[in-house]
Amino acid sequence: MKRIFLFIMTNIAIMVVLSITLRLLGVDSILAENGSDLNIQALVILSGVIGFGGSFISLLMSKWMAKRMTGAVVITNPSTNIEKWLIETTEKQAKIVGIKMPEVAIFPDSSMNAFATGANKNNALMAVSQGLLDNMSQGEIEAVIGHEMSHIANGDMVTLALIQGVVNTFVVFLSRVVGHVVDRVILKNERGHGIGYFVTVMVAQVVLSVLASTIVMYFSRKREFIADTGGADLAGHQNMINALKRLGQVEPEALPEQMAAFGINDKNGIMALFSSHPPIEARIAALEERARSKS
Repeated sequence: MKRIFLFIMTNIAIMVVLSITLRLLGVDSILAENGSDLNIQALVILSGVIGFGGSFISLLMSKWMAKRMTGAVVITNPSTNIEKWLIETTEKQAKIVGIKMPEVAIFPDSSMNAFATGANKNNALMAVSQGLLDNMSQGEIEAVIGHEMSHIANGDMVTLALIQGVVNTFVVFLSRVVGHVVDRVILKNERGHGIGYFVTVMVAQVVLSVLASTIVMYFSRKREFIADTGGADLAGHQNMINALKRLGQVEPEALPEQMAAFGINDKNGIMALFSSHPPIEARIAALEERARSKS
């Protein structure tokens, strides 16, 4: 269940790097027409290149980044019963949902967590924490694996990459409009774009990216409900419900600062807008309602 925060932060970092590179190469000069006016058409094209470029580079890097951020170790030669069971369960579910066998990994975290990521559904990674293996029953673990396999089969990372690309494009466009206004109206720069434009664009891009992430998080929360139903179909409604209840009963250990939003914690108040997962109670209620309607 860990993937969205890293994806978004990598997007922001890549967009900033691309912006600086294009600035140093003089590409941003195409945004100034006759030294004063924005070339809107060129700005839209440039925004799309940076926006979607950042999103898809992040997608391509997602497995590599996830492994290094979490310390996940891919199981290549199962040596224990639990490793063998993980491989067998994942392989069985992969066949059911019609995808190639993903890489299976365990990462050293005492809290109960799991995540799936990858550039496409046939080149994915599914990882569970040691804490999850130590504290959940096999039925509950199977449900969590089913939840993550549903994310992979549904192509959620690609879907979110497309959404992020659109969001990024608007962020790049608006940040440059803000920079242009500051440079021309506030700083009274009449020729080209000065340092005020460059600094304002960088700051606005980061701030707008954080605010725009609420849109991505909204779609992520919707996809979680769908993945829950997938986990229920693969491992049974009660196992999925029990797994969610288990997650809701314990206080997850604090993650490193750079991983803080990776976890499965539900946030309250305004921070709920930045949560990638709906409240556990809402997810359980949705599954219970679904189970009743099928009975």
